[in-house]
Amino acid sequence: MTVTMKKVARRAGVSISTVSRVLSGHLNVREEISCKVKRIMKELGYTPNIIAKSLVSKTTNSICVLLPGPAEELFSNLFFMELIRGIVAGASRLGFDILISSGATEQEELEVVSQLLKGRRVDGMIVLSSHYDDAVIEYLNTNSYPFVLVGRSDKYDGILSVDTNHSMAAYDATSHLITMGHERIGFVSGPQDLIVSRDRLEGYRNALLDHGLEWYPEWIVEGESLQDSGYGSISDFMNLPNRPTALVAVDDMVTFSVIRVLKQLKYKVPDDLAIVSFNNIPLAELSVPPISSIDTRIYDLGAMASQVLIQRIQHPEHENQYKNRFIIAHQLIERESSMLAM
Repeated sequence: MTVTMKKVARRAGVSISTVSRVLSGHLNVREEISCKVKRIMKELGYTPNIIAKSLVSKTTNSICVLLPGPAEELFSNLFFMELIRGIVAGASRLGFDILISSGATEQEELEVVSQLLKGRRVDGMIVLSSHYDDAVIEYLNTNSYPFVLVGRSDKYDGILSVDTNHSMAAYDATSHLITMGHERIGFVSGPQDLIVSRDRLEGYRNALLDHGLEWYPEWIVEGESLQDSGYGSISDFMNLPNRPTALVAVDDMVTFSVIRVLKQLKYKVPDDLAIVSFNNIPLAELSVPPISSIDTRIYDLGAMASQVLIQRIQHPEHENQYKNRFIIAHQLIERESSMLAM
């Protein structure tokens, strides 16, 4: 026999509306009443009708994570796996479920976002990357849908975001190589339509400038080209006249490819080329040699993103009382790939 809310209320000696407020987590229910109702729910095996509850409250207690590209590619990237782990943990602590979606093109992403939010299938959205002219962010912002960006936007200063100070992180990575005795330092960048890539390139250049060092366009290589045709690209890079003796690489996954090709070409890290990378995924420590990497605290980025978004969803009336931009502090983890001075 189905246990109803009415039966729970009768057993607890309270009204149905009180049981409903306990289920919704309202603060105006006395602690002893709330504990009593929850105990009786457990004794009777009462399970709330989530669909009916969402129709009444007009909420789903779920948020969507929009992946920046096809899911089959991103789930092999340990950065996004760790980020999602943090998002799920942060949401679960607040009683929210996670829906993960993606689109192969910007138009597909827009369609996914529109269907989910217009259909009220989720209460808000977590966006995991940002381009300069980002149609998804523009759509969300224009229509005042609750969302948080993991990253930052050049066009919309006031949007809710959680990020690393990527410019300062790249500055710190470059400065570390300079303290190790390097004066010719190259840079492996990400796609230049991504704001994070431009911020890291800016930090790299600023560090060299502040230390009175030069940089040259041929010292800057895009990470995707190294992965697609790594052997030839690294060979050309290492054969440059007056080539760099050290490298700041866009992330650990790219660095694995660089180290592998360098070994094939009979170069040693860090003797022939010292490297500092980004994100400090667990495999960075297990690499040969272990990789010096900027720890961006990926898990904390994800957990913070879900928590601040849910806070806005649950308390929209307090929106103007909270700050909109949250920065997670980074840390350089020094390992063998950068530790030998030239």
